[in-house]
Amino acid sequence: MINKIVLGMASLRLMSGSLEIIAALLMLRLNQVDKALLVNSGLAIVGPLILLTTTTIGLVGLAEKLSFTKMLWVGVGVACIFIGILKK
Repeated sequence: MINKIVLGMASLRLMSGSLEIIAALLMLRLNQVDKALLVNSGLAIVGPLILLTTTTIGLVGLAEKLSFTKMLWVGVGVACIFIGILKK
């Protein structure tokens, strides 16, 4: 039997990957740089949201197995990823 947490995480990643493929096809269909950049900008918003949601689901699944300190370190790591991505 598949773990519900793992199923949720994998489903989000499959949805995200499908969205990436659809966006690439849309860019090819539009065939204009400005419109392709607009589609790409939308993906830039979705990517971090999927990362955060998937990580949150995983942390909820591990909540019983990890100490508060270890969960805090994981949270700090995710925060560092976001700072690195969003920092100009």
